Amino acid sequence: MGDVFEETVAEMRDRVTPSPAERRRLETAVAEILERTRQAVEEVDVEADVLQVGSTARDTWLRGDRDIDVFVRFPPSISREELETHGFDIGRTVLPDGEVEHAEHPYVSAEWDGYDIDLVPCVAVASGSDRRTAVDRTPFHNEYVTERLTPELATDVRVLKRFAEAVGVYGSDLRTEGFSGYLTELLVIEYGDFRSVIETAATWQPPVEIDPEDHAAATFSDPLVVIDPTDPRRNVAAVVSAESVARFQHHARALCQDPSTDQFTPVVPAPLDVAGLQSHLDRRDASPYAIRTMAPDVVDDQLYPQLRTTERGIVTALEAHDFEVLRSASFAHETAVWYFELTVDRLPAVARHVGPPVHVAEHAAAFLDRYEDTEEVYGPFIADDRYVVERPRTPRDAASFLRSDAVLDAGLGKDIRRVFDDSYDVLVGTEVTGLIPEFGCELAGFYEPRP
Repeated sequence: MGDVFEETVAEMRDRVTPSPAERRRLETAVAEILERTRQAVEEVDVEADVLQVGSTARDTWLRGDRDIDVFVRFPPSISREELETHGFDIGRTVLPDGEVEHAEHPYVSAEWDGYDIDLVPCVAVASGSDRRTAVDRTPFHNEYVTERLTPELATDVRVLKRFAEAVGVYGSDLRTEGFSGYLTELLVIEYGDFRSVIETAATWQPPVEIDPEDHAAATFSDPLVVIDPTDPRRNVAAVVSAESVARFQHHARALCQDPSTDQFTPVVPAPLDVAGLQSHLDRRDASPYAIRTMAPDVVDDQLYPQLRTTERGIVTALEAHDFEVLRSASFAHETAVWYFELTVDRLPAVARHVGPPVHVAEHAAAFLDRYEDTEEVYGPFIADDRYVVERPRTPRDAASFLRSDAVLDAGLGKDIRRVFDDSYDVLVGTEVTGLIPEFGCELAGFYEPRP
């Protein structure tokens, strides 16, 4: 691996490091936006300081990034209502065309001079563990990372970010369930450089626990645990799914075995067309089904957990009715889709129902009383030591189940249930080709899966 690995990483360092011209332009933009924010604080006449946070403040931003995060930090005496009001007023003064975004509390976001600016209010708490809002610990993250990152380590953070992007695990949003920027910084600080992160990750045996400041914090049950050095009660990697950990580990091993800059480039499958999808359907000879409805108007961090919850709920309900699911997925753009391939989608007219053991007299008698002299039932009869009947099955086919009201009891997400109540469509067999115009890329990912 030796020289080839180092040569590969050296080339990636050059590719991801911002140019001197980029740096100068960013510095000018940051200086101007900070000054405008300080002036806005004075105009609103409140006590607050202004600071830059995030990757551009810590010099871990990637070439081409255009994000600037500005925090307005208010004293602890401020009320929640005042925090939101003053934060909104200052944000609107600095970014008059900005939009109000909502996380735990509102902040203002806008494109300005070619940069994406987030202007966020927070509270000047004494420590990260004393936070009043979810973002109050961010200035402590800034301080912790900048004190420990050399320029060389900062560049390796960039390489790690690009690698995580390429393999599909960069982003702490609930759609990606991957690695945040702060997490990549902590990993490089912990292990010493990009290569050590990759070589160590290749040998991880989850659950993995990293505690940079030896806090001996509470136990977490996540597959990857990185104790926040500024708040021992928090796992920085809490959002990282087991699948993301496994994917990162798979590609770390691949990079160790055969280093190449190609492994830093995302592989995006070409969208399937109708003929391509039909070819997969013919080859697999499984039974495709889809449920389609309008996507609820909620932010992605609310939408994607509900998509997955709904997918699991419907799979569980299908299998409870003996419709065996080979694989499933969920997608969303303007509409939301739950996609299922079934190995069994039509069943006999009767279903076996096993009753109590014969020797449990009271329950056995009740079972006999219920089913004796029932014409549509076969039995009761004895199999091993239990009473058994074969009774009519309903529904007999998966399409009937998915179109029935029973699907509404399948553990749907809150906002998903609302749009299901309005209307939804069930697509069966070759009807799923109707998904191609909106979901050709997602279906390509389903039928051409990769680690």
